[in-house]
Amino acid sequence: QAQFVESGGGLAQPGGSLRLSCVVSENIFPALAWYRQTPGKQRELVASISSGGTIRNYADSVKGRFTISRAIAKKTIYLQMNNLSSEDTAVYYCNKRDGPSDWGQGTQVTVSS
Repeated sequence: QAQFVESGGGLAQPGGSLRLSCVVSENIFPALAWYRQTPGKQRELVASISSGGTIRNYADSVKGRFTISRAIAKKTIYLQMNNLSSEDTAVYYCNKRDGPSDWGQGTQVTVSS
């Protein structure tokens, strides 16, 4: 089973930026995604990237602000988050886009002034 280690979260001001990273244990990349979860809510998919790396999709709530990318040689995917708002506060996870399992610890993102 693939393992995922997220990092890069922290405290940001509204309008600020953060860049999340996720190291993937597998050598072959399936379609991957970033998810987020806040207390009492279901985990939601915010961005995904296809196995070939050419197709990216975003939730409407982050479209135009977040960018997903990857570096195969580093076995890492990224989430560049710009123009953050308090509604982006959540724990962020990466995992397979299809049939996610074995969730990592996630990385906390807090947007507050």
